[in-house]
Amino acid sequence: MRHLLLDTHIFLWSQFAPSKLSARLATLFTSEEVCWHLSQISLLEIQIKYDLGKLELPETPQNFLPQLIEDSGLNFHPLENKAISMLGKLPKLHRDPFDRLLIASALVNGWEIATVDTIFDQYPVQIVT
Repeated sequence: MRHLLLDTHIFLWSQFAPSKLSARLATLFTSEEVCWHLSQISLLEIQIKYDLGKLELPETPQNFLPQLIEDSGLNFHPLENKAISMLGKLPKLHRDPFDRLLIASALVNGWEIATVDTIFDQYPVQIVT
């Protein structure tokens, strides 16, 4: 079984703009050989960016995210202390704390990350685009 952690934008695209997904990711979303993980980190990022006016959504996150997560079939992954500890060991190549936490989470769990963010390539994590 392959384990993939969704970067926040990939999660949002998969739910609201699936045409933005690469053919490879679209195929992987239909595969029974892939276990998809959505991190609590992404939910925090969505809420904060929405509150700051940096993210447009059809409605407020608290109105749709809980049901969307339940209906999506994704495995919800809480923020772990070991990911927070790993964060301090990562080189500070990327300024986005949410992305750095996602990278740390993927590393401590041995997962790949689905993202189109090229700066992730600078970290020792497997990327799927």
